[in-house]
Formats: sequence, C-alpha cells, structure tokens
Amino acid sequence: MRITGDHGGLAIAGRLDVRTAADARTRLHLAVDGGQGDLVLDLSALESWDATGLGVIMGTHRRAGRSGRRLVLRGVPEQLQRLLVATRLHRILAVAG
Repeated sequence: MRITGDHGGLAIAGRLDVRTAADARTRLHLAVDGGQGDLVLDLSALESWDATGLGVIMGTHRRAGRSGRRLVLRGVPEQLQRLLVATRLHRILAVAG
C-alpha cells in the first residue's frame, strides 16, 4: 500500500486490508487532523480491500466529521462502488463523480 498527498488530498494505491490498515489509519487520521475543508481520498489506484480497509475509510469519515471536515471519495473502483451500495454506505459517504 502506498499513500501519497497532503492534508487536502490523498491517493491510496495497492491494497487496503488487514495487513495495511494500521499504517493507513495513522496516515489518514494525520491528514484529517492537519487540514481544513474537504479531504479528498483518491481510490483509483486501489487494487484490493477487505472489511478492515472499509472500516479504515469509515473511521476516517467519522473523524473528519468530528473535525468539521468532510471525507470525499474520488475514483472509487466499480467493485467497491457496488459494495458501498450493497451496504448502503453510499448514503453516508460522499463520492465524487
């Protein structure tokens, strides 16, 4: 897993799963805490994820809300979009495009 970007926008590449969740959570929470306004999370290079990875995204969403920010997902892979719809998380998370 690779995360690039800053406090306003990040991109995740590779896997977001139980093995990478702790590092991803730390990086995403630092980005939320260190910025203002929307935090755009580009998932277009995300190759795979599991429930733990989805939990990291949801935790980041909650943290952003508590900080007066909004997490916006961009470039969501089609399979993940279907999962968000099936779990009704598409009603909670902001998805651009």
